[in-house]
Amino acid sequence: MVVAAPASGAGKTTVATGLMAALRRRGTTVAGFKVGPDYIDPGYHALATGRPGRNLDPVLVGQRRVVPLAAYGAAGAQLAVVEGVMGLFDGRTGTAGHGSTAQVAALLGAPVLLVVDVRGQGRSLAALLHGFRSFDADVRIAGVVLNRVGSARHEQICRQACAEVGLPVLGALRWDDALAVPSRHLGLVTAAEHATAAGVVARWADAVTAQVDLDAVVALAGASPGEPQWAPETELTRVPGAPVVAVAGGPAFTFGYPEHAELLAAAGAAVAVFDPLREESLPAGTAGLVLPGGFPECHAEALSANAALRAEVAALARRGAPVHAECGGLLYLCRSVDGAPMCGVLDAEATMTGHLVLGYRDAVALRGSVLHHPGERVHGHEFHRSTVTPRAGEPAWAWTDAQPEGFVQGGVHASFLHTHPVAHPTAVARFVASCVKGGS
Repeated sequence: MVVAAPASGAGKTTVATGLMAALRRRGTTVAGFKVGPDYIDPGYHALATGRPGRNLDPVLVGQRRVVPLAAYGAAGAQLAVVEGVMGLFDGRTGTAGHGSTAQVAALLGAPVLLVVDVRGQGRSLAALLHGFRSFDADVRIAGVVLNRVGSARHEQICRQACAEVGLPVLGALRWDDALAVPSRHLGLVTAAEHATAAGVVARWADAVTAQVDLDAVVALAGASPGEPQWAPETELTRVPGAPVVAVAGGPAFTFGYPEHAELLAAAGAAVAVFDPLREESLPAGTAGLVLPGGFPECHAEALSANAALRAEVAALARRGAPVHAECGGLLYLCRSVDGAPMCGVLDAEATMTGHLVLGYRDAVALRGSVLHHPGERVHGHEFHRSTVTPRAGEPAWAWTDAQPEGFVQGGVHASFLHTHPVAHPTAVARFVASCVKGGS
């Protein structure tokens, strides 16, 4: 089932994650998904379900892969809960909803549970629901959860409005500031960084258990589409040699898709996750390095203090070993982040700004690297408030209406662009093969 809303900020994460955790408490095995490129909500889904939180993004992976990826991520689960992105019909700018929650719901053939923030609403709620339900015949809104309800009287009025248009109310959550999660410059504080994240998920589960009809939600869920699962081992050719690929993790580097490590392993790599905040050396035998996105700017002092690891990363890059860095990983490779010394692999400074860079990008590789051949096209996503100056190394990408972006320098491929490896398995295989060869 898909949990959606008319707009951002309506409470999708609270309801979706609370449902996952509440159902798990009852003994149901739940798989959690997020529509779009968001890395943060899946971290909370993982806490709620005890399984990896995964993304379903038609823009990044192509719509034909959405159902197979959903089947793969839901294998062994009794119920899949898919949290939407933005408003139900909001997708990539300039398209008719490509990448939207509605598109994913239609591809999955899944019913939609609409979470509506009813502050300041009464009978007008009926008009809103009528419009959303009739807008797209391929999307089936099957029930409503009222959120931020002010009083018993307010709830009664809203329930009557839903009855007018024939939509069942499956729950009504009262306004509760205790359900909020701290936010910062790129959204919610990640689950890996939130010291009491497990407690937050537990509060969401408590609220949903008390105020949502869980049996009705389970009864609402649709059947699996029944298509074959995606399988990482069928996407690429395994490379002999089992090179060790170190993947940065921990609170500073949380922006990675679980399928990346799965594809690396399928390509023959021995994947070793390490935490640059705590570990002073790379995993033994490291032949290649993956630095995902995240929030190194929020941990700059601690990352900078780990001078031994910074020096080892720099030495690895100087040897020409393959290094794949995205966004936060790019910042870590710079000389400094807001003045705090970093690895110095790239002769550039990273600085936080007040300007948000956000959106999908259609990029073309400008030159060969440990990931791509020249001219390869990818769909990616930018999401940052930082800038890197001056240019260090040859640019990695070009895309419409932008200066060339990213860096290719020896075996290093560093960029602000986030890509989904499921859409580019050959890039993963190329990276692992480069690890065996000792770099580009």
